[in-house]
Amino acid sequence: MSKRIIKVVDYDANWQVEFNQQKLLLKDAMGANALIIEHIGSTSILGLAAKPIIDILIEVNCLEVLDKHSQLIENLGFVALGENGIAGRRYFQKGENQRTHHIHVFKSADEHLFQHRVFRDYLIAHPVIAGEYGVLKKKAARKCNNEALEYMNLKNDFISHHLSLAVGWFKYLKA
Repeated sequence: MSKRIIKVVDYDANWQVEFNQQKLLLKDAMGANALIIEHIGSTSILGLAAKPIIDILIEVNCLEVLDKHSQLIENLGFVALGENGIAGRRYFQKGENQRTHHIHVFKSADEHLFQHRVFRDYLIAHPVIAGEYGVLKKKAARKCNNEALEYMNLKNDFISHHLSLAVGWFKYLKA
């Protein structure tokens, strides 16, 4: 098996097209249990450099129903990896080492749903910060020697800081 290559590329408008195609397939496969299927992560943000991996967030009524029918998602080419390090999540990926898609599934009201959404929306509303994030991601990709944990560590301070700001920004908008 080849080693995973971590590469950050300039924004590609086809990422939204690819998400829309996958959304239709997933909606059909999951039925009424899938309440919301959203494009998250860097590929969802216009103009942001990203690893060319489509991140999909799915909010469901019931994880047990999802678990019983996960084969329907696997039939679309995804591999089910259980919680994969985050309690209450169901994680699927497509593309082996050179991944093309990630699916993050959470039950309604899970805090992770809010965090993914607010961070995405914050970056969309703050393009200068999104640009800074893109530059950081490119530097991290060059510096990490294709080590996924190192890549994540190099971005962690930025994400933590701006997630906190994103939560405050969201609360201010809702006040």
